[in-house]
Amino acid sequence: MADEMVLQAQRFFNITYSGYAGMPKLTENGQTSWSVMYALTRALQLELLVSPQSDSFGPGTLAALTSKCPSINENTTLSGNFTRIIQSALYCKGYDGGGIDGQYSDRVKDGVAKLKADMGVGSIYPGTSLEPKVVKGLMNMDAYTTISGGSDSVRSIQQWMNSRYLGRADYFIIPCDGLYSRDVQKAQMYAIQYELGMADGTANGVFGPGTKAGLKSHTLSVGSSGTWVQLFSAAMVFNRRAGVSFTSSYTSALAGAVSSFQSSLALSANVTADYPTWASLLVSYGDDTRKGTAFDCADEVTAARAQSLYAAGYRLGGRYLTNVPGTKLDKKIKPGELSTMASSGLSCFPIYQTYGDSSSYFSRPQGTSDAIAASQAALEHGFKKGTRIYFAIDYDNTGEEIANNLIPHFRGINEGMAQAGGLYQVGIYATRNACSQVSAAGLSSASFVSNMSAGYSGNLGFPMPPDWAVDQIKTITVGSGTGAIEIDNDIASGRESGQNTFNTPPASTDLDTAFDMSWSDQFLTDIQTYFQSIGIPESGPPDSWPAPGKTKYTTSFCVEFMLNWDDLFTSLARRLRMRKALIQVSAIWELRHHNITNVADLAIPKVNDDFSDACVYDYYNDGVLPDWVTQFGNKLTTLDDCSTGVGQIFGRRAIAARNHAIDLGLLDEAKRDASNGSDVWAVWEKLHFNQSYNISTVPYMHILHASENGLSRPGLSTGEADTEKLLQFYQGTTAEAAQQAKLRMGMYRIIEDKYQSVFRKYM
Repeated sequence: MADEMVLQAQRFFNITYSGYAGMPKLTENGQTSWSVMYALTRALQLELLVSPQSDSFGPGTLAALTSKCPSINENTTLSGNFTRIIQSALYCKGYDGGGIDGQYSDRVKDGVAKLKADMGVGSIYPGTSLEPKVVKGLMNMDAYTTISGGSDSVRSIQQWMNSRYLGRADYFIIPCDGLYSRDVQKAQMYAIQYELGMADGTANGVFGPGTKAGLKSHTLSVGSSGTWVQLFSAAMVFNRRAGVSFTSSYTSALAGAVSSFQSSLALSANVTADYPTWASLLVSYGDDTRKGTAFDCADEVTAARAQSLYAAGYRLGGRYLTNVPGTKLDKKIKPGELSTMASSGLSCFPIYQTYGDSSSYFSRPQGTSDAIAASQAALEHGFKKGTRIYFAIDYDNTGEEIANNLIPHFRGINEGMAQAGGLYQVGIYATRNACSQVSAAGLSSASFVSNMSAGYSGNLGFPMPPDWAVDQIKTITVGSGTGAIEIDNDIASGRESGQNTFNTPPASTDLDTAFDMSWSDQFLTDIQTYFQSIGIPESGPPDSWPAPGKTKYTTSFCVEFMLNWDDLFTSLARRLRMRKALIQVSAIWELRHHNITNVADLAIPKVNDDFSDACVYDYYNDGVLPDWVTQFGNKLTTLDDCSTGVGQIFGRRAIAARNHAIDLGLLDEAKRDASNGSDVWAVWEKLHFNQSYNISTVPYMHILHASENGLSRPGLSTGEADTEKLLQFYQGTTAEAAQQAKLRMGMYRIIEDKYQSVFRKYM
């Protein structure tokens, strides 16, 4: 919402400073922003003759202001424009600045007094003058009243620190917004260093050796009182410990909260504010000299390294399932490595990481793809059913990114895990905030916390997630000689036990592999050429369809779709030990034949696949319907099931196929009842809207058809005769289905004989 006085401030700046080099032109929208505050900072520097001007209110600006005007008031202001800058900044911060008229009026004085009171510095800087450090705090976007998400308790501590330490040379006014931020953490560290007796210039706001040594001599217990208890209780409040208030007395109630905090982090629950407790409150990694029993590493754990790790007390190690395509770092588990670890007394938990270092990577479809790839990799390494895979988010994410990117990504991971057979559990590696939110959404079962990244905002002031399993604290080297290995030293909570026995990895010599995308153009040409030879053009209906007719997708689209979902097709084929081409043909053939012939032109409207879908959707849903349903108007008929989605599968048949797969131990999910309407709708809805669910149901349909028709379960050695029968049964038992199966076999032979069999041999 536009503010009239902020708008006047923007106009003042544009009119007054437009002719000066380095001065931006502000958008006159009446909205406060960093752009406005940066512009006012440049204007202030120009009035102070600081050159060159910059967005930063740094040491040079502060020194010039201190020298020329150590106390700004109606008698000392440098010029009318100088005062107008102050007035403009006051309005941008939400305080009264008079009329932007260059007068340090009573209204300006009242605004200044209110500002200093909100900052907590009214006692050190009494009166209505502006001191240089207050001006520095004025010329930014920090808030000095509690904002949404903040707490009054945190704000009172922020004000207390400002009032107590602002006189020190390197301490500057921090926000008093009720939020624990990076600036507040640094100020907190300065406060501790000042109380330790560090001089200006020595205190630096860093949790370094001097600070650590000083804290080791400041253990607190019940009966302690004074400033150190205030600093400690402030740290407890910043860490969101329930029932703790800012206090100068170490009471039994505070001791109880300390014990709870210590237990939650696997510290010694001794109820005292000892050094490990101080460290865990001040930085996310805590006491980085703690000896962990868990580790993670990018290098192979050889026999010599495993012995070094075991001798050093480690029992649980995290290793990577795959390498990141296109990178040279070779960090994935090596053949025989897991058995080497197990024979040395080390259990292993798997980690899956790709390019996850920015928000743009994370999405629901990417999560589905990652889960499928991770499941397949875990299966091929021999990890047993029930193993937890930790999916890595290796960057500092904002709350908005967690909501918009990471939560959807982990929904996709859970969907992908289900489509890959439901073999493995989902874990998360991320900051405290991301881990906690993903866990609270029910999308992960344990957290591997990246606490080593102490500067990440997602770790600042956020408590450890309740389901934390592994706490990453410091990179170290263990062992020497051939037994030396660089690891991240981790603390284990006991929630993750890893695996120390493994399945024999499946022989991969005859399993299908990923499609070599360098052949995608030729593959498209081959499919187009074959389709055209049997009367299926690039677009539109096959020649065999009676006129009129209309299809939804082109051949090019269907081939691109197949290649985009190659990870899932490959994973299903490898896990079920079935030919990939069999799954692909059944799905893509149906997609290419998706009929959208106009309902008005059809004697039997149900021939229109979209129309049938709309009828089923209408049957199960009352109230407002989506446009794709209402487009058919009053032509909708009663229909409680139909073939739908990529593979054109009925809800009831999908239930039968997936239940059969559950009985065979191929799928881990709850059975559905095909006679129960709510179950039919639940499955039909997934088939229609969830492409990965539909695709993953296709091979179970083939397995069911084989069982129903006296065929062996489709496998790696299934011959062409049985393959053709399976393609027929997917469509039915009619003569037309048999004829169509012969046509589908042509596509099968292209995929299998010209491509996949070659990839199996040479990739």
